[in-house]
Amino acid sequence: MTGSRGMSRRRFIEGSGAVGLSTALGSATPALAQPDRAEAASQRESAALGALGGNFNQLLANVHVRELQLGRTDWVRGFFPMPDAAQGVLASNANIRMIANLDARGYRIILNLKFPYNQSVFPAPDTAEMETVLARVDQVLAEVLDHVDILVIGNEPFIESRPEDRGDPLNVFYETVARHVIAYRAAHCGAGCRTRLYMGALNRLDLPDRQTAATERWMTFVRQTPEIDGVDIHPHVPSPDAVQPFLDYILPRLRAGQTFLVTEFSLVWYWKAHLQDQIPAKFADDYGLSRDSRVWQVILEATHRPFPQEEWDAFLSASPWYESQKSFLGDQMRRFRGTGRLAVATCDYRQGLPMSQNFAADKPPWVLNCVFAPYTVRPWSDGTTGRGHAWLDDFRALQRGGRG
Repeated sequence: MTGSRGMSRRRFIEGSGAVGLSTALGSATPALAQPDRAEAASQRESAALGALGGNFNQLLANVHVRELQLGRTDWVRGFFPMPDAAQGVLASNANIRMIANLDARGYRIILNLKFPYNQSVFPAPDTAEMETVLARVDQVLAEVLDHVDILVIGNEPFIESRPEDRGDPLNVFYETVARHVIAYRAAHCGAGCRTRLYMGALNRLDLPDRQTAATERWMTFVRQTPEIDGVDIHPHVPSPDAVQPFLDYILPRLRAGQTFLVTEFSLVWYWKAHLQDQIPAKFADDYGLSRDSRVWQVILEATHRPFPQEEWDAFLSASPWYESQKSFLGDQMRRFRGTGRLAVATCDYRQGLPMSQNFAADKPPWVLNCVFAPYTVRPWSDGTTGRGHAWLDDFRALQRGGRG
């Protein structure tokens, strides 16, 4: 396709820089109907070990039920930044409200508690600062216990901390929080509490220098604490084979009967290595672009003016670095399930504004990982959200016990 659209695109790409988006988040989430509770309970009991769900990170409020239905998924995952517990009445928080709505609809939910300490020291036990943290934890637990199936204590502790604190200060902090959560659950949710507890999540275990005394202590605490069901990992990796070291590390360190979560996984560092590549010549010719255009520039324009689905698909399918890895989702799910120890894995389900805003050559291209792509692809003619190239069909095919 050439003509005025192609010429407009060429002018945009050749002059592109770090362009900010003024686009607001997508349309409001539709109202959720009240389901039959017995049916919802039955779905929970029948969900198979080794499930695949959708990850929304901090944007649980952006869940669109129609998109969940299209993917046939029963599982939704997000994280809650704990400083948000200090901002107003927690029950009115949009992400907390969405948890209640999804629970009422019969969906299964994983929630990670995120403790960002990148710019400050971890509070020590028995200090006023720690009491403030634990009071915020209590606020969140009061809203989500018995509404979420899995609560993960932590999000990415070895990233969301200062390098100098990634030893005893980190371990002591998370162990203190975990013991508090365990005691709270016992006191307020009882023996039949639906919510299971995990610790998480560990990153970059494919790098030997990330397998430290602190990660060893982390896994020892997980293994030796009966109330903890397992560990969460986040294999964001530069190659498919770099996922295996995560499993090689955690599996021997879990006790019998424990399982693991994979609430985030991607090839984002592989994609990033190709952002400076020239775009495929045929795609450039078909869409009126300069052959000297770079991958990141095309993605930038898509975040500025979303492409028709066929154009987004043509761009990625013509790119060997992408096309050769489009089976990543299925390949990794087979790897995870093959251990017999996977509880649930969740992949990026919907692009969010933070992924696409101010896209540039050095920005991690999370936009390439998602099942749905509202910030790079136009809605379909039936009103449904544009898709990430090749992800939805694989996601649906990988469901176990999903909706029909």
